Amino acid sequence: MRSTRDGLFPDAAPAWLKPLVDNLDRVPDAYRRRVPKDVLAGIVEANNQAAQAGARRDAAVLVLFSGPPDGAPPLLPEDADLLVTVRASTLRHHAGQAAFPGGATDPGDQGPVGTAFREAWEETGIDTSRLYPLATLEKMFIPPSGFHVVPVLAYSPDPGPVAVVDESETAVVARVPVRAFINPENRLMVYREANTSRFAGPAFLLNEMLVWGFTGQVISAILDVAGWAKPWNTEDVRGLDDAMALVGHDNGYGEAPC
Repeated sequence: MRSTRDGLFPDAAPAWLKPLVDNLDRVPDAYRRRVPKDVLAGIVEANNQAAQAGARRDAAVLVLFSGPPDGAPPLLPEDADLLVTVRASTLRHHAGQAAFPGGATDPGDQGPVGTAFREAWEETGIDTSRLYPLATLEKMFIPPSGFHVVPVLAYSPDPGPVAVVDESETAVVARVPVRAFINPENRLMVYREANTSRFAGPAFLLNEMLVWGFTGQVISAILDVAGWAKPWNTEDVRGLDDAMALVGHDNGYGEAPC
């Protein structure tokens, strides 16, 4: 299997992931489509201010899909899953928030893939030799932390066991069925109460986590671009505290057909 010059293996994607890989350049637009113009303008301004202050930092996250190598689009294998973590409640940035494994770039990292793989191993213990990096998404700026984040799309037919490695960093590690994100009953819109604009973004209420913010927006955009999304109630808008209070109340993963 041949890699590209930047060490990516797009041909390793199974047929059911090909619609996403082939249209990955559409993800940023799908991400921004749900963000109001004034919020986007605020992000651009925060980015410029961080650049002037020298406060921007590079980071990468791992967007890892696992599942069988067979399965033709548009059918998604029932056991396809996505690796998600919940950050420890004691962390300085994004405490208690569901996220892709990832973090800040270290000097010795070999590009975004190196950062994403290293961070995933540190947080989940995953055997990165089982993973195929498929592609990188456009760098995205996250104002609260000042990170420039590159999502790294990867695939593994079997990534092996994953678990919390350091409880001071990570509270939960889970391979969440993709059908859980697709299930309309698990979807809602969430806004942070402190925001005066009350901008609400896509979120997913699962059995042990609420996936919202940057991660929720990226997953929502991926579902749209891959053609997996199903109609859902975008009028179900809740404050973050109210939505978090629902976590663990037997909502489960759901069994929406794919």
